[in-house]
Amino acid sequence: MRIVSGKIKGIRFSPPKGFPSRPTTDFAKEGLFNVLDHRLSLYDLDILDLFAGTGNISYEFASREAGAITSVDQNFKCLRFIDEMARKFGLDNDITTFKSEVLYFIERCSSNYDLIFADPPFDYKHYDKLVEKIWTGKLLREEGLLVVEHSARVNLNHLPSFVEAKKYGNVVFSLFRN
Repeated sequence: MRIVSGKIKGIRFSPPKGFPSRPTTDFAKEGLFNVLDHRLSLYDLDILDLFAGTGNISYEFASREAGAITSVDQNFKCLRFIDEMARKFGLDNDITTFKSEVLYFIERCSSNYDLIFADPPFDYKHYDKLVEKIWTGKLLREEGLLVVEHSARVNLNHLPSFVEAKKYGNVVFSLFRN
């Protein structure tokens, strides 16, 4: 994996063997950030990265100086890796990690965000509940953007506030606007 743009552009990193997460490919990540760059200014936002895994997306936001990033994952190995890489890359002031199951975190979260990125496992069964809890919990600010990454076999266009889906290989980013 590599950082596509920003102050640490070009840095490559790899999680250890047997890592419990599937990172977003560089191809899909580059496509996602092209879409985001055309929809909003990425400067000085409050960002929530759900199912953060390797931290790949969090590092990309931090590299682009997007603002304060909250990375949530239930796996301690993932969070330890994110914290180690953030320190190594000099991004530890930009990224805060939380160990929690995502739906539990959302139910108890009192903050709200300009942008929420969620990348659940491809076999995830609770997309409807995830999006619903984000709306009912008012986690997204007015004019905020929710991006949910999923496989091409999943269709989320029936969910409230769906705007569009962008496909990159087998990866789809569904965008929702508050």
